[in-house]
Amino acid sequence: MTLHFETLAIHAGQEPDPTTGAVMTPIYQTSTFVQQGVGEHKGYEYARTGNPTRAALEGCLAALEGAAHGLAFASGMAAIDTLLKVLNPGDHVLASNDVYGGTFRLFDKQYKKYGLEFSYVEGTDLKAVEAGLQKNTRWIWLETPTNPRLKVADIRAIAELARRYNPAIQIIVDNTFATPYLQQPLALGAHVVLHSTTKYMGGHSDVVGGALMTNDAALFEQLKFLQNAAGAVPGPMDCFLVLRGLKTLPVRMDRHGENALAVAQFLSDHPRVTEVIYPGLDTHPQYDTARKQMRNGGGMISFYVQGDEAAARAMVKRTKLFALAESLGGIESLIELPAAMTHGSTKGSPLEVGPGLIRISVGLENKEDLIEDLRQALG
Repeated sequence: MTLHFETLAIHAGQEPDPTTGAVMTPIYQTSTFVQQGVGEHKGYEYARTGNPTRAALEGCLAALEGAAHGLAFASGMAAIDTLLKVLNPGDHVLASNDVYGGTFRLFDKQYKKYGLEFSYVEGTDLKAVEAGLQKNTRWIWLETPTNPRLKVADIRAIAELARRYNPAIQIIVDNTFATPYLQQPLALGAHVVLHSTTKYMGGHSDVVGGALMTNDAALFEQLKFLQNAAGAVPGPMDCFLVLRGLKTLPVRMDRHGENALAVAQFLSDHPRVTEVIYPGLDTHPQYDTARKQMRNGGGMISFYVQGDEAAARAMVKRTKLFALAESLGGIESLIELPAAMTHGSTKGSPLEVGPGLIRISVGLENKEDLIEDLRQALG
């Protein structure tokens, strides 16, 4: 029987506990497991290598992305760091020119010194992507929608372009903003999907985690080895919390999208707002691409107000429901200035974010209350 996404979110990877019949996956809070003999065990020996709660999460994550394999990590950055360890000195990564500040920091400040090459192009421009490819290009690294400018790359078109140029090039997609409910990159030609499960997957701002999903068996074995060898794994309580969040992911993403569209429309009509960036608005430059590969526009909006940085700083301090904080994807609404907060590491680089850009994560509160909060903050 082929199950729909909503059913998989609740059941995939999570059989009732064989010992007690517990419906919810237990938190196996243990560091080691008894062996019947040397090397003879019930599938688990040491919790860094594997844990039943983590295995349930990894099975569910894989099912939701339509992947054969899933791996859970202690954070989104731990997942990215583990993935980068697969590369060799001299390998080239072509990345979109708008990525999370922590990702850029890891690329630019850490892995460049190990001999990896990184360059950045406009990921929404296929000609620019093709021009950026090199003989040593190993990966094309995409965020879509991007953080924080919410650009939308055509995953299928880029995958086809890369395949024509060099079939060995792999497409890596950070699907954190969209989640697998809104967008499934593997079905569009990507090779690896990554997530900060801290965000929408967990959904309640109470856990930090990351994940990698792939259909490539050989790559999975490499990543599984590195997951164990380097040890950046989540604890069982973290895995339990993400599993709990996944069960309501479809319902939450529908509401995030509904609320965000209403907020984006309000901002677009406000005289003090000079630009609104939201993939669900037909004014978005990649609106047609977003409609083609996403279920809705998601819960993230970026915008500019009159007066640029000074006005933006004043505005984000005046909100009452939108909390001034980093991160995103929780049930509560958040507001921030990326240039001074989440993307400070890009300052002085080609990826530098304008100081007046405001980013909001639209939560699950009543949309009229959120609009009123923004109205009073805008003055």
